[in-house]
Amino acid sequence: MKYTQVMTKPRAKRLSFDGPGAYEIRVQGRIPASWSDRLEGMSITLAEPDGEPPETILAGELLDQAALTGVLNTLYDLRLPMLSVKRIDDEG
Repeated sequence: MKYTQVMTKPRAKRLSFDGPGAYEIRVQGRIPASWSDRLEGMSITLAEPDGEPPETILAGELLDQAALTGVLNTLYDLRLPMLSVKRIDDEG
């Protein structure tokens, strides 16, 4: 069995499972802006790179990781390919 070492940057603070956090989620496909309420109030931005499939970028603060799971489950139910999920409030 082969193992790969993953290098991560040190975190200045300990992250909480049950606390708020700001996230950026990218999916391939289009989500109408009217779906913001169904996605925990996250802002919805459409990106259409030249010659590439459209991407939707969701950004905003979620109450906790349970809320994040709810958003991810909604995106899964919509059958939108997930491109990335990034916590953005702890960058500095």
